Amino acid sequence: MSIQTKYSDLNTELTLCESSESPLTIRAVTLALSKQVHKITECRLSFQVSPELYQRIDTEALFNLKPEIRTPLSGGSFQLSRDIQIEAILDFDLLPQLAKNAKTSNQAAAYLQKLSKEQPNHPLLSPYSWYGLQVKQQQEKGETGYSTVWAYLKPADIRQDGIDSKKLNDAMFDFAKEWANHHQSASNEDVISQTVEMMTQNFEEVMNNVSENTEKLVSETLEEILTAFEEMAESLAEITDEVTSEASVFAQISQFFQQEDWQYEQISQKSILRLAFQGRNGKWDCFAKAREEQQQFIFYSICPVNAPQDKRLAVAEFITRANCGMMIGNFELDFNDGEISYKTSIDVEGDRLSNALIQRLVYANVTMMDEYLPGILSVIYGNVSPEDAIAQIET
Repeated sequence: MSIQTKYSDLNTELTLCESSESPLTIRAVTLALSKQVHKITECRLSFQVSPELYQRIDTEALFNLKPEIRTPLSGGSFQLSRDIQIEAILDFDLLPQLAKNAKTSNQAAAYLQKLSKEQPNHPLLSPYSWYGLQVKQQQEKGETGYSTVWAYLKPADIRQDGIDSKKLNDAMFDFAKEWANHHQSASNEDVISQTVEMMTQNFEEVMNNVSENTEKLVSETLEEILTAFEEMAESLAEITDEVTSEASVFAQISQFFQQEDWQYEQISQKSILRLAFQGRNGKWDCFAKAREEQQQFIFYSICPVNAPQDKRLAVAEFITRANCGMMIGNFELDFNDGEISYKTSIDVEGDRLSNALIQRLVYANVTMMDEYLPGILSVIYGNVSPEDAIAQIET
């Protein structure tokens, strides 16, 4: 039987919420409903979020966007000036709940909108009930983004009596191939050939586990397969490391900024790079520093203005309030010259510094400086109290 897919335009805001999390408001664009005969087999939602909201989604791995199950960014980093579009698929176990209240894509779209207003804590509106397939951003010079394992293996392919072995094998191979294609430092053929062997082992383990209990719930099967993909991603990273020479921390961060097309200069033959960043609220210098012996990477955003002598106590209060609750990084103030900076850092002794780790530290850093820069300026130039400046930003 053929599967038919119908689309419905939403162009409206939806509020998603977990009881333990603050509400998440997204701009829903389209909803796609796939049916076989009269049974709903898939529900996909495409929506847009601001770069700031995506930072939260990325940090908390909402929509099951775990770093381990993503392909590398295809066209460079995300920009802070453009919305990011996400396509997600509803958890297969929740399709019966949707089917009770909707038969068509238009009805499904209307039902989600109704839930958003009346029952935002409903499971259908939980950010953990949706699996991100693709994340992308349109830019002036094209598009950048990444896919996840769920773009290759659909929950609809999985049944309580097992999974099509060919679909799982093809999905694992395609995911590994796209991953390897982004690692320019190693031969794709070498990486994939080693990965296929490892994938086969993972595949056999998953199939054995599923066959032991054919009544296992679909969600449990999904979780086992997700674990296999995560292990595969880790193995891919290890394989890539094995076929490439070990690089110093400084070499790794230099390579990262080259791949991201960031212009930089090295400071006086030291393991420090100077870069410029343009945010929504200003432009400032950044410094990437490698401490080879300690195996540490430190990244700084330097505020474009220094705090005058008579404003340093107020600025100190502002950054103390800002630092309270910060998850990644912190603001610093040099009382000698009034320099204000934001610092993120990581120690990788006994481990490795990956592009994913560098990316997380760098973009979390510049996002925070851009978000709090107006408050810093209002305290220095606008005679706004630190408490009011923080309230304007964090409310």
